[in-house]
Amino acid sequence: MHQGRVVFGAIEEVVFGHPAAGAIVAQMDRLGSNRAFLMVSGTLSRQTDEIEKIKQALGSRCAGLFDAMPAHTPREAVIVATHAAREASADLIVTVGGGSITDGAKAVQLCLANGITDIDGIDRIRVHKGVAPEMTAPTVRQISVPTTIAGGEFSAIAGVTDRATHVKQMLRHPLAVPRATILDPAITVHTPEWLFLSTGIRAVDHCVEAICSREAHPYADAQAVKGLAMLADALPRVKADPSDLDARMDAQIGTWLSMGALAAGVPMG
Repeated sequence: MHQGRVVFGAIEEVVFGHPAAGAIVAQMDRLGSNRAFLMVSGTLSRQTDEIEKIKQALGSRCAGLFDAMPAHTPREAVIVATHAAREASADLIVTVGGGSITDGAKAVQLCLANGITDIDGIDRIRVHKGVAPEMTAPTVRQISVPTTIAGGEFSAIAGVTDRATHVKQMLRHPLAVPRATILDPAITVHTPEWLFLSTGIRAVDHCVEAICSREAHPYADAQAVKGLAMLADALPRVKADPSDLDARMDAQIGTWLSMGALAAGVPMG
């Protein structure tokens, strides 16, 4: 007889196959948000028109923009982004980019809610010996438009790097997960091939870990097995034809499924 529990996280919606700009506006309408702070990929911001299209769609509801998050989400950049979001009086953070930007916004949410103003303050909200400290829940939440497929946009965990120790540290809060994730395959065509495909292998890893976990259950297995099948089919198709949006969409949905077991409480590793 099966025994266990399935935990449903605080993500409210996943929108897939719709252009990002219109989907962001629709989510802001749904949430009643009026001041969106954009945390976006520097490459997308400076080398494509994707961010400009989003800014134009938001109009006066775009309260600010941060496009300088380095890889691995260093504390220093988190604090700069936090100050900018606070000064913009943001009521929503919108991320467009990879995992470092998604994680950065999760950290900014917690910094805003807990009055963190410098890099040392992050020690007050980070996980110590596997235990997250008591903290104020974020009220300025995030919606995410991912451009890679490692799956962090479906997780309530963020990794932030302490450059003094060269260690990536964990931040965790149930409301750190985005309120909504928007899967737009068209915006991922700008992602370097090596990055898109390697993050896809990370999603494959999530599926395999879930299937092999001793605490797996049918609900989690159904998502992990289907996710693995979709990723195994889609990733070679993206490699063969980078312009194949159907393949990219399948890879994104496979990634969403790959995170189902982890979100449902199945231990990894």
